[in-house]
Amino acid sequence: MKNLIKILLIGIITFTSCKSTEKKSKIDLDNIYAWCIVPYDSLKRTPIERINMLKEIGIRKYAYDWRDEHLTTMAEELLLAKKNGVDVISIWLWIDNNTNTIEKLSESNERLFQIIEEVNYNGQIWVSFHANFFENLSDDEAVEKGTKIISKLSKRASALNCKIALYNHGDWFGEPENQIKIIKNLPSEDLGLIYNFHHAHHQIDSFSELATTMMPYLWSVNLNGLRKGGPKILTVGDGDFEKLMIHQLIESGYNGDFGILGHKENSDVRKILISNLKGLNKINANTK
Repeated sequence: MKNLIKILLIGIITFTSCKSTEKKSKIDLDNIYAWCIVPYDSLKRTPIERINMLKEIGIRKYAYDWRDEHLTTMAEELLLAKKNGVDVISIWLWIDNNTNTIEKLSESNERLFQIIEEVNYNGQIWVSFHANFFENLSDDEAVEKGTKIISKLSKRASALNCKIALYNHGDWFGEPENQIKIIKNLPSEDLGLIYNFHHAHHQIDSFSELATTMMPYLWSVNLNGLRKGGPKILTVGDGDFEKLMIHQLIESGYNGDFGILGHKENSDVRKILISNLKGLNKINANTK
């Protein structure tokens, strides 16, 4: 009788475990955020038009990608998003070696920090670098330089109740292993990683191991369709590897949010986001 009870208990535990795994293997579409929707929009929507567009298609969060021409309306947009119950989860910060140094940021990036303070924005700042920022440096020298500027940015962001996340955009800084070296050099700073499928084509075969390596630091993942050899930007669900890689992330313990891209030139960003949402639905429908 004891053996029978034991067998039944094992069966219940196994069944419960399978159900739990099944639930976690699918993406929660209610927590999807949009990314690359400000500069990539053929309709050039105003801040309120962009916010209303997101609400219409059921997205309540987005990350703010900008160019110099958007600085004049950035404060307005951040305030309008908050007023409309739309969460701007992060703001992009791009650093190149031509106009930025460890000691002083470019005029545009300085203006960004002024706006963040003016509107009392509290969120993440996603930082990425042009390849020229680490050009001609050894690995150790690049880590040292990266550590110095990320430390300074993190302290500045923290004073504004924001957090710095390291964003993979290709080249030396775009390798998560290098980003993690910088993070480990700054144990007192609250830093994370943002991983992008559209910069991951060269990491497809090693992604399972990479997912495990990134997991302690991974805050958000931006999705994209993935085929070896490209194209760089592809609708989610139209690739060969994104479903597997999403599963590998979740299996590795990832429980953060996923983003979808509006990253297409000369296109209505609303249509691009809807296509990606449909692709995610297709992946969810085919996931056990």
